[in-house]
Amino acid sequence: TEFRLKSLSLAATSDEEMSMWVKGLKWLRDDTLKSPTPLQIERISYKDLKNMLSQVNYKVPNMRFIKDKLPVTSLRLITDHLSILSPCPLPDFQSFLVECQKELWASDNNKVQEFMFSYLKDPLREVEDPYFHPEEFLTYLFSKENTIWDSSLDMVCAENMNNPLSHYWISSSHNTYLTGDQFASESSLEAYARCLRMGCRCIELDCWDGPDSMPVIYHGHTLTTKIKFNDVLNTIKDHAFVTSEYPIILSIEDHCSIVQQRNMATQFKKVFGDMLLTKAVDMAADGLPSPNQLKKKILIKHKKLAEGSAYEEVPTATPYSENDISNSIKNGILYLEDPINHEWYPHFFVLTHNKIYYSEETTNNLGNDEDEELKEVLNTMDQHVTEKWFHGKLGAGRDGRQIAERLLSDYCQETGAPDGSFLVRESETFVGDYTLSFWRLGRVQHCRIHSRQEAGSPKFYLTDNLVFDSLFALITHYQHVALRCNEFEMKLTEPVPQTNAHESKEWYHANLSRSQAENMLMRVPRDGAFLVRKRTEPNSFAISFRAEGKIKHCRVLQEGQVVLLGTSEFDSLVDLISYYEKHPLYRKMKLRYPINDDTLEKIGTAEPDYGSLYEGRNPGFYVEANQMPTLKCTVKAMYEYKAQRDDELSFSKNAVITNVDKQEGGWWKGDCGGKKQMWFPANYVEEISQAAAEPDRTEMTENSPLGDLLRGSVDVTSCQIITRTEGKGSRPFVFSLVQNNTVQATLLDVAANSLEELQDWKTKIQEVAATSEAKLEEGKIMERRKKIALELSDLVIYCRPVPFDEEKIGTERACFQDMSSFPETKAEKYVNKTKGKKFLQYNRLQLSRIYPRGQRLDSSNYDPFPMWLCGSQLVALNFQTADKPMQMNQALFMLNGRSGYVLQPPIMRDDSFDPFDKNTLRGVDQVSMKIEVLGARHLPKHGRGIVSPLIEIEVCGADYDNDKQKTESAADNGLNPTWPRKSFSFTVCNSAFAFLRFGVYEIDMFNDQNFLAQATFPIQSLKTGYRSVPLKNSYSEDLELASLLLGSVSSTSSTTSPLPQSPAQAMSYRGREGSFESRYQSPIDDFRVSQEALLDQMDPQNRR
Repeated sequence: TEFRLKSLSLAATSDEEMSMWVKGLKWLRDDTLKSPTPLQIERISYKDLKNMLSQVNYKVPNMRFIKDKLPVTSLRLITDHLSILSPCPLPDFQSFLVECQKELWASDNNKVQEFMFSYLKDPLREVEDPYFHPEEFLTYLFSKENTIWDSSLDMVCAENMNNPLSHYWISSSHNTYLTGDQFASESSLEAYARCLRMGCRCIELDCWDGPDSMPVIYHGHTLTTKIKFNDVLNTIKDHAFVTSEYPIILSIEDHCSIVQQRNMATQFKKVFGDMLLTKAVDMAADGLPSPNQLKKKILIKHKKLAEGSAYEEVPTATPYSENDISNSIKNGILYLEDPINHEWYPHFFVLTHNKIYYSEETTNNLGNDEDEELKEVLNTMDQHVTEKWFHGKLGAGRDGRQIAERLLSDYCQETGAPDGSFLVRESETFVGDYTLSFWRLGRVQHCRIHSRQEAGSPKFYLTDNLVFDSLFALITHYQHVALRCNEFEMKLTEPVPQTNAHESKEWYHANLSRSQAENMLMRVPRDGAFLVRKRTEPNSFAISFRAEGKIKHCRVLQEGQVVLLGTSEFDSLVDLISYYEKHPLYRKMKLRYPINDDTLEKIGTAEPDYGSLYEGRNPGFYVEANQMPTLKCTVKAMYEYKAQRDDELSFSKNAVITNVDKQEGGWWKGDCGGKKQMWFPANYVEEISQAAAEPDRTEMTENSPLGDLLRGSVDVTSCQIITRTEGKGSRPFVFSLVQNNTVQATLLDVAANSLEELQDWKTKIQEVAATSEAKLEEGKIMERRKKIALELSDLVIYCRPVPFDEEKIGTERACFQDMSSFPETKAEKYVNKTKGKKFLQYNRLQLSRIYPRGQRLDSSNYDPFPMWLCGSQLVALNFQTADKPMQMNQALFMLNGRSGYVLQPPIMRDDSFDPFDKNTLRGVDQVSMKIEVLGARHLPKHGRGIVSPLIEIEVCGADYDNDKQKTESAADNGLNPTWPRKSFSFTVCNSAFAFLRFGVYEIDMFNDQNFLAQATFPIQSLKTGYRSVPLKNSYSEDLELASLLLGSVSSTSSTTSPLPQSPAQAMSYRGREGSFESRYQSPIDDFRVSQEALLDQMDPQNRR
């Protein structure tokens, strides 16, 4: 689930041994990928199944449930009927393939027989009349062999590779070297290798002057790591044509000196050799060459000199921008103090010619191995805290010995626990030490665990000759090796769990009502503030917390020794809170500030924040928020939202919605983008003050280098920088920015990691304050003075970046060798109803490259559809980001054998075609589809709970084709859920450019959708009939055995035929006596009916 793959490096003793291993491993890999589904499915026992089911998304109360109920689930669906049903013979299976699945190849009886042999892989079944057992047939329906994807598209269509390059969509990557964000992630050769093997054909090299007169590649003026230029070229050479033999374009962002440019040119020719294109394919051509003409060639995209120049200043295709982080004067990570707990947290800071910007809190992991090792050490030191044997300070540090003896005695006598049962507590006598209390021969004994410091790290021991790095390591050791003393030897056996350990925690309140909890949280206006309170219902608690400016509540239930939050199980309430202090509980919010009377007195505000109670009604909360009078207010969008109906608002992230009328039911009304009092979902926004709404937040983020990550900024031209020589709190290196204006002085305290770093920031800020306008002008002049080495310029043949000139489109001045690059914000000015047709005309002759705006520091991606629809070939995305745009990109380039080149449909070369007007579609079939979601298997889990999945079916393409529909949730079952019969209908006008996306989601306790899996296909690639949809993760990697089962039909006419016959109906078309229909019930119908019967029989407490 990460872009950067894990690797294992092994060394062999000889070339021969290495070759044998590589050959064997490749054979095993290929054999596994090609093996039929039955061979990939193993059998397990009842006992193993019970232990496994909860881990694979199925809720099981006991073993008897397995034995009584399992035969009616889809795992054993048809086995129940074997005594009265016969196997499915070849003629019936052939009828199903021909009549229901419309498989033309199945008309050949021998091919169907061969398929059954290869699928079953059982020599004993290779008889003249092969057959499927009913459960084998059901497995086939869910298998990859029955996929909805048309496998004929796995091959490159060679005759479609003869058009000019400008007629293709070309798989393109932005800042290919990065493995994470644009600010501090690691640059990696693996990123180049992975992108090329994913079929990417346009990759980016961001080159800066490096040591030894050779460039380095990284995101300039950021904290991203650097990799060597030569290493990148060799990686490209090794992986360039493994997946596809069609041409690669190297997009060079050159910031190097003339000397290093010449060295770059030399290395291009030395490393790539004949692969490098150094002259035009056809000097007399009036258009770009075709992919076939450029097979296994590497093209350089770089600024080019005018004829006859040795080197000269060239105009840049992209104007100088202060918002580009690579143009910043200084950037890095500094620290701001949290006003609540007074801890210092890292933030990105960026200094421009007149302002210093800082981001929301970020992680401080810069890809440094030492940081990772330190993090692991710290985690090991705290590992004992979440163990059930650790009881902390028993009795709050008083009478701990007596309490420990009582706990051990009661537990061992009630449960019959063996000798060696134990617990660990903090020592009351020796600070920093611990006490091991254990049960032996019917009584409790105690042993001191000593601690001491060695080289700044704590060590733990019972005896001086055996020392451990952590308390956890010590206890683990004596659980496997006997503890020895003069009187006995004994291993630690069963840990004694904490009972009511939560009662001594600072966040717990035994007697606190909901309204009292809200009153306390209203006085702490910080996300992450929380408390836990006992509810009036038995064995029930509530977590009350603040998130996104609102107060929310969620219910926690105690069932025996288990604590439940939704379907997530924990050993104790302490364990639950500890987990959500490290993992988000609601969206991105983690529990951070425990609230009680003492903390409220220290950090609470005098005036309660009544606005935090305004919350739309949401079924995810166990009771409604207190009713408050409806007031008009202003809100800011936390997420992008696209209207589903005519009376709804569409808005982007950070858009400001005014004149908000808070209605019940989770939907509010407001004004935005010229639309008045339209509906929008309340949980997509957060309330802001009128003062915060001005100036417009959207404009503020767009005009900052930090984009959506922006938290604030300071105008350094009118501020003073004061070094706090005494430091502040735990930070010794602190400086203050004091900004004076007509109202008041604003103080911002900032901490650095060292005195040198502090002085460097201070010096740079003072220089900027003194020469702000000069710095800006210097940046623009340097950009204009860019010089190009002749040796590098000569390698540019077809991809010559020039400033975009709309006036040249369609004239003789338009040159097919010239191309232009656009940030997404500039491209949006052309990919719209007004100019989309004109931009499409440009793209028929010339290449255009679109890339993410500079403020996308989180490496998020823009919506590529408008750019694709207007013919832009090189729509560059951040391949390292697992988001919906990238999933769509993967789906598009599944076509044409994953070659990285997809020929745009003929309609896009029709001069009358307007990409935003469906009335101009000519020769494009309108497709009507009906889809029924029958069931799913082996869905992945989200977090610790059992999922209740729903399926979202979405058509993505032109605006007039976009549509989205959903199933209901299937309660507490991710192993083999089914859904009530429902047909989803879609009509697609531009079927030549439309995708069908299946999203699998879970609705959590807060009514938010959590992603589980997805599968996306071009509509032109879909097969009809009862089909399996193999599911993928967010990176479009296969999820083992996870799939949906659909009934689907498509038609190119304006009317649709009924859904396909059931498999049983299709197989009985011959009307033979004793036909399939007369001997079988439909497996699909049985699949649904038996599953619903199972759910009806489940104990109500196991239902959500």
